[in-house]
Order: sequence, then structure tokens, then C-alpha cells
Amino acid sequence: MSSITWRWLIVAGVTLLAAFLLYPSVSWYSLSPAERQSREEHRERPKRLLNLGLDLRGGTHLLMAVDMNKAIENALDRDAADIKREAGEAKIAVDSAARKDSRIEVSLNGSADRNQFSDFVKEHFPNLSVEDSRTQDGRVTFQLAMNPREEKRLRDFALEQSLETIRNRVDQFGVAEPIIQRQGDQNIVIQLPGIQDPQRAKDLIGRTAVLEFKMLADHPDAENYTSGDKPPPPGTQVLNGADVDTSAGAVRGHRAKYLVQSQTLMTGDTIADALVRPSTQMEGPYVALEFNARGAKLFDELTAHNVGKRMAIILDNTVYSAPVIRERISGGRASITGNFSINEAKDLAIVLRAGALPAPVNVIEERTIGPTVGEDSIKAGLTATALAAAFIFVFMILYYSLAGLVADLALILNLLILLALMAYFGFTLSLPGIAGIVLTMAITVDDNVLIFERIREELALRKSVRTAVERGYDRAWTAIRDSLIATGISSVCLFQFGSGPIRGFAVTLLLGMLVGRFTAINVTRLIFQTFLANPQVNSIRIG
Repeated sequence: MSSITWRWLIVAGVTLLAAFLLYPSVSWYSLSPAERQSREEHRERPKRLLNLGLDLRGGTHLLMAVDMNKAIENALDRDAADIKREAGEAKIAVDSAARKDSRIEVSLNGSADRNQFSDFVKEHFPNLSVEDSRTQDGRVTFQLAMNPREEKRLRDFALEQSLETIRNRVDQFGVAEPIIQRQGDQNIVIQLPGIQDPQRAKDLIGRTAVLEFKMLADHPDAENYTSGDKPPPPGTQVLNGADVDTSAGAVRGHRAKYLVQSQTLMTGDTIADALVRPSTQMEGPYVALEFNARGAKLFDELTAHNVGKRMAIILDNTVYSAPVIRERISGGRASITGNFSINEAKDLAIVLRAGALPAPVNVIEERTIGPTVGEDSIKAGLTATALAAAFIFVFMILYYSLAGLVADLALILNLLILLALMAYFGFTLSLPGIAGIVLTMAITVDDNVLIFERIREELALRKSVRTAVERGYDRAWTAIRDSLIATGISSVCLFQFGSGPIRGFAVTLLLGMLVGRFTAINVTRLIFQTFLANPQVNSIRIG
């Protein structure tokens, strides 16, 4: 079998493979938006699909800011509790340790050794430094502040952890090809293609999801405390109970108030899994919790010591359920009920599985692009691409005759392979990406123009047609190679340092350029070599 035959088999195989990879996208986007939405909800979306960006498909764009001050306050609260506990273990008489604004105020008993406490802080809490100490009424008070380096580390951690937590929640929400990336020192950009319910997305993404287990306070005068007639006694707090609207799947108001003990017995960091389960009762679905080994042990001890008492399951300072502990529960499982709708139960399970945000996030910008706008963008982009392609096709045929037709065939193959690669690797096509495709078409044609002009020059020197074609390709390669290197470096820099839309442009430009070199040089050369393999052919029309 000749070399030309082998190369034609390779080209045919690449073409068939590209068509095979692109077929699911063609069949998918031929469906109506309603049909696509229905299939996506049932997880029937093809895996190898050409994903459309927010500007083409429609969806929700959110710019969220992480509350860095709250992250610092949370860290100081934890340090204050640790200082109180570890100082007691070290036999240092600490009366109180609590956060005051951006500092921790520690009060020592008059019998405590100031130097001992200072050494204790340096050894056990190197992230804190003693800012001030004073003696008043026989007590020594220390002001502890967080080191600037530790504060910067906490801010960076809060942003990265928020980014990862939001990404986990969005992935479980089922959004195809979301864009989630940091912007500046405290902002996160979130783009959710196909999501037309921004409120549900905000509720899911922005929920802090701090899950706590506390015991209800057994107090005979609890009603007066929950009604607000009296302040709650020391060691207790009043929390609202969630009232869920089962038709809308959202917290509607508050149906009750609970007097609970302030001490947190367990938190959500011990949860291994959270699943939605149907209920046989009238209250609707519930969320089944499964604890890890540590959580199962804690829950076993908690229920064993509180049989007959009511336990409050609290999410973000709202009591979702307060069941009576009938018996010791040693299986490492629990449940959260609350008249949930199916969407509310699903979202609650998602945030519990993905973990809690290290700090609250606030929406500072919100945009919703409807599917109609996306469809219009697709039509406009396709129209622009089709017009550009038509103009190039006509120009090449008119100016280079049959050689121009060869270049046009290579250009069609270039578009087919480019879109197939984007579908296979899961790249997102956006309006800037369409612009990159149009630019790629121009670059690919420019390569053929260089080759054809070199062939013309060789024919003008009275070279044979076969020699002119071979020398034309060889001489044009130097200029094509330099263009390839320059464009490749630019595309890589745009992808590395650019944002979402710029990255989309860079991906299509880089892939299109690499594929274009294959089609503009190898495929067109193979066509000419096949045509000239006939001994009776002694001329070729290039313009």
C-alpha cells in the first residue's frame, strides 16, 4: 500500500472520529430548550458534549464577596475557647477569655503568674501576640491580637476554602460547565449556564451551613423567655424554628421559638454523608445524616446521656427539628425533618455534604441571562461565522480557482475537527470563542495563501508542476512556523492570565491554529499529491 493511500486512510479516520464525537452535540442542540432542560433534570445529558457558555446558553452570573472580617472573628473565637481550655490544663488561673472586636481579652485570677501566661501564649499560640496587659482590682487583663502574617494566611485560606466549598456545592447541584474563580482578594465570580432560578442558586451557594447539635433547656419558665418577656438565663439562648413553605421550598417565616443550651455538643464537621429520604408521614421528605467514626462515637455518648430529653438540630442558628431522644443511638445515624419540599431537602443535603463555608458570602452583583437571549446569541454567532466562511470560500475560489477549492475543503475539515476536540475535552464555547474560530479560519486561509503564492513563484521560474508544489510547501513552512510559535505563545498567555471569556477565546484560537496547520498543510498537500500522481497531469490552476 502506497504512502498516499495510508495518509488518506488517516485523514478519513480523523474525519469519521470527529463526526462521531460531534454527533451527540448536534442531536442535543437540535432539541428544544424545554426538552434539554427536562433531560438534564433527569441526568440524561450526554457526557461528550460541546458545552455552551453563559452568553450562548443563558443562566445566572453572580459576583460574591467573602466576609473576611467574619472569618477573622471566627478564628479569634476559636482561639479564645482554646486558650480558656488549655490554660486550665496548664494550671493557669484564667477567669475569662473572650473576643472583643478584633482582639482577645483574657482575664487572669490575681493568683496567676503574668510571665507564665505570656510564655504559655508564645508556646501554644504563636499566631497571637500580647498587645497590652494591665492590672485592675487584683486582676490581670491581657489584650491578644493576631499576627499580620497569620491574618493574611487566614484571609487567603477563607477565600480558597470558600471557592472549594462553592465548587463542591455547584457540582452536586448538577450544573454543566460552571465557571467558578476568584477575583481580587475577596471576591468570587460564579457563572451557572442553564440556571434560570437565581434565588435558589444564591440560597444554595451562600448558605453558611453551620450545623450544631444542642440540648433544649429544661426550664419551667421557658415560655416567658421565648416570648421575649424575660432575657434568657445564663448558659442559654433563644433560637427561631424554621417554617418551611412546601409549595415553594423556601423558609417562609418562624413557627416557634426554642430555649436551648448555649453549649454545642456536636457540629457538622463530623458528617460523612447526607441523603434525601422520602417520609411515610405527612411532613414530607427528610435528610438522613451519616456520621464518620468520630461523629458516631460523639452521637452515641450524647444520646446515651440525654435519654428522655429533647435535642435541637440547628442549621445557621435556626432550629429545624427538636426530637425527643427515646433511646441510645449507636448506629451513627440521625435525621433532620421540617416539612421540607423536595428541592429544599436536596439543597440542604448538598450543603451538608459539601461542608460549611468558613465565612459568610454576600452577593454584590447579579445578572440573569434568559434562554431567549442565549438562543439569539447563538444565531448571531452562527450567522457571523457562516458569512465569514462564505466570503472566504468565494474569495479563494475566485482568486485561486481549483486550488482555492482545495483550501476551502481543508477549512471545512478544520472546523469539524476543532469543534469535535472542544466537545471531547469539555471546553466551553462562548461568544469570544466564536470570535476565535472566525480568526482561526482567517489564519488557516492565510497559510494556504502563502503556499499558493510560493507555488506561483516556482511556476513562474519554469519549474515542473510537481517540483513547484513541493518547493512551494517547503518554502512557505518557515513563515508558517514563525506564525505558529508567535500565535501559540500569545494564546497560552491569554489562557494562563485571562478570565473566563478571554480563556474561551484563547482555547479556540490555540486549538484552531494547531488543527489548521494539519488541514492547511498536510491535507491540502495530500490532495495535490494525489492529483499529480497521474502522469498525464502536467499543469495546475492556481488563479
